[in-house]
Amino acid sequence: MKKVSFDEFGGPDVLRLVDAEEPHAGAGQVRIAVRAAGVNPVDWRIREGQILGAHPIELPSGVGLDASGVVDEVGEGVAGVEIGDAVFGEGSSTYAEFAVLSAWARIPEGLTFAEAAGYPSVVETALRIIREVGVRPGQTLLVSGASGGVGSAVLQIAHDRGITVIGTAGARNQDYLRGLGALATTYGEGWVERVRQLGQVDAALDLSGSGVIRELVALTGDPRKVISIADLGAPALGVRFSGVAGSVRDALAEAVDLISRGKLRIPVEKSYPLTEAAAAHIDSQAGHTRGRRVLII
Repeated sequence: MKKVSFDEFGGPDVLRLVDAEEPHAGAGQVRIAVRAAGVNPVDWRIREGQILGAHPIELPSGVGLDASGVVDEVGEGVAGVEIGDAVFGEGSSTYAEFAVLSAWARIPEGLTFAEAAGYPSVVETALRIIREVGVRPGQTLLVSGASGGVGSAVLQIAHDRGITVIGTAGARNQDYLRGLGALATTYGEGWVERVRQLGQVDAALDLSGSGVIRELVALTGDPRKVISIADLGAPALGVRFSGVAGSVRDALAEAVDLISRGKLRIPVEKSYPLTEAAAAHIDSQAGHTRGRRVLII
């Protein structure tokens, strides 16, 4: 089969499309013929060799955690899924024609393979950081860098829970944030005062790593009320860096429920063929994403 791999840490140019042996489903796993793979910031952070204890790797390594596709192997001890089922979930080396998933769910009706591939890690992360930051119904959550995949999920999940959300993003994404139920404002000079004019902030999430930790602490009044998933320097300022995944299986179940109730929809901003994985990483690292980026296999 074909898969994307790298044998040294570095920039997007280290990614190669190579011939590889097909993986096979072990106990408690399923294998899918991949139709689409989600492109996540964690993918290029791992490729760069950033310290991410939840995802230790050995070189050479495949790329990708999220995928959607059709089940073609079912491992020992797996029940409730059959060959031919359309599923989405999380595994390893998903930038490939075949991939093994360790957590999965059936794709909800009305969702394409490309759309489904954008949900697993994104929804797990959104649910985890909302829980960790301790924001409650009736309170206000500030989301810095709110228009990407995780931000899109956070805004909708928080809104469904009765939490007021203030989101910051670029000028072109203001209407997008408002469409997801958020109070929106732009980043850049004067953004802190613009946020204050929108309301008192009870908790805050840094999703873009744009150097705003001090300002988020000032807005909340407490570093314990701030979580970052993008700034590795956050702990030096007393802010928790949340990089360890929780239960993806539970997150998928909640995603299916939200999608089925019409409370969660994450658009695919751009899709790429497998041969353009490096371009997808370049675009992902540049930021300013609205929704998700995916590879189509």
